[in-house]
Amino acid sequence: MKLHDLKPAENAVKKGKRVGRGPAAGQGKTAGRGIKGQNARSGGGVKPYFEGGQLPLVRKLPFARGVGFRDPWRVEFTPVNIERLAGFRKGSEVTPEALVDAGIIKSADELVVILGRGELTKSLQVKAHRFSVSAKEKIEAAGGTVEELPWRRGGYRTR
Repeated sequence: MKLHDLKPAENAVKKGKRVGRGPAAGQGKTAGRGIKGQNARSGGGVKPYFEGGQLPLVRKLPFARGVGFRDPWRVEFTPVNIERLAGFRKGSEVTPEALVDAGIIKSADELVVILGRGELTKSLQVKAHRFSVSAKEKIEAAGGTVEELPWRRGGYRTR
């Protein structure tokens, strides 16, 4: 199949009405716009907000507080619980790159926070951008080490 062979499915494309093309067309003379008035003119009509001088509905409604507010400085961390680290061999180094290889996170550019859900029986060298207190305690209790990686607000994905 070539590009010039492509065409839309049957009845998928509907021809537009050709208004103002004489009485035989069914939409001749005033072309469905009525007779005179603002809406009959070219460029006529009112803005969607305008309701004939009446107080517009959107002005009557209370402000939706908090909806749509996004903190521009918020930094998203990808959470990883220590139960997910059970697949690593004893003594191995767990870094964001290693987590990507294991399929636990999608990208090594993500900021990773290690959380404390689950148990850890192996000693691991865990390197992440942030640790919860319980995760740090459990990793160290299993004989492992914890290292916080440096990160900065810019240059990482924020939502």
